[in-house]
Amino acid sequence: MPTLFRFLLMCAGIAGIVYGTLYALAVFVEPRERDITVRLPSERVNPPAPVKPTPALATP
Repeated sequence: MPTLFRFLLMCAGIAGIVYGTLYALAVFVEPRERDITVRLPSERVNPPAPVKPTPALATP
């Protein structure tokens, strides 16, 4: 049983360190604001007009 207790204590310690690190990052680190530019292809913004099929010429 002491081995299981030691294992659980180590897991709890690692989880506490990870939790503390994430908390510190969330509280003390401020993200930088910056402008972003996303280029869209012109085909996506202005799709080409569909081509209408021409009627077949009837022969007399």
